[in-house]
Amino acid sequence: MNRAVTLHDLILAGAALVAGIVAGLLCKAVLRWLGKHASRTRWSGDDVIVDSLRSVVPWAAISGGLAAAAAALPLTPTVGRNVNRTLTVLLILVVTLTAARMITRLVRSLAQSRSGVAGSATIFANITRIVVLAMGVLVILQTLGISIAPLLTALGVGGLAVALALQDTLANLFAGVHVLASKTVQPGDYIRLSSGEEGYVVDINWRNTVVRQLSNNLVIIPNAQLAGTNMTNFTRPEQQLSILVQVGVGYDSDLEHVERVTMEVVKGVMTDVSGAVPEHEPAVRFHTFGDSRIGLTVILGVGEFSDQYRIKHEFIKRLHQRYQAEGIRIPAPTRTVALQHPEDVGIPQQRGTSDPVL
Repeated sequence: MNRAVTLHDLILAGAALVAGIVAGLLCKAVLRWLGKHASRTRWSGDDVIVDSLRSVVPWAAISGGLAAAAAALPLTPTVGRNVNRTLTVLLILVVTLTAARMITRLVRSLAQSRSGVAGSATIFANITRIVVLAMGVLVILQTLGISIAPLLTALGVGGLAVALALQDTLANLFAGVHVLASKTVQPGDYIRLSSGEEGYVVDINWRNTVVRQLSNNLVIIPNAQLAGTNMTNFTRPEQQLSILVQVGVGYDSDLEHVERVTMEVVKGVMTDVSGAVPEHEPAVRFHTFGDSRIGLTVILGVGEFSDQYRIKHEFIKRLHQRYQAEGIRIPAPTRTVALQHPEDVGIPQQRGTSDPVL
């Protein structure tokens, strides 16, 4: 310390500190006002940005006030340097944590907006958070005077050993990134694997993919297995799809009448039932002379995969009721069994036999 602390020094330091606190409170009030206006916009990114700034800007103002207060006091060069370094490290830490949270939320918001209503791909959010935090730690070490070059070298050598030890984990990580980057599967899609698992993709994280079945159970699939298996995606290239319903009518039916009645029922279902596609062109195709009936296929349009069960249910009820009203018969399979006596087919009867005597 070069000289003693005077009252004037304390007043200047106190004024600088109070100014920093007041500036922090004003910034917080302004950001609260901006947050109300940001909540009225359609884009969710401005809400994330304003919310993140509300946690870092007041602290930055207070840190600036503390730095000004320290500069007003007659501190020794060593103490002043340590105070400035400490405040700088604290400010970098706050900025790093805030930036990691803000960028992670922006990435998650972007993934949700492009993946559908049900999805959140946390793999990109986790990678982003780790990268931002790692950069912040390196900046803090550099600020403290610790050389990061040996640390980076050690991380590079140790990373090879870690990569060899975590082959399966890294395979799942890069498989998940590949699946999302290629856009073959996105959260919210309905998929079916060749092994039989099917459901809505809830999340794709750094190790596995979470699939929610229609029974509301969760199936956990490793990303490497998802990337290496045959899969049907019922949501891409478009969410709407066509389903086939098999019907059979008797041979005595008027097929023109059957086609007309069936198409009327299809139009009614497409218009009235939730999840159907009203603009879908009704289609009825006769295709088979069966044992007891003429087979036909009815093609229905549905908005998405899970809607088909409700639409099939309503269509079958209405078609059965309409067929009964129109006198159209849906025959049950029949078989004619003929019984014949042995003498009718020329097979001689055994009159008497006895066991051989040994």
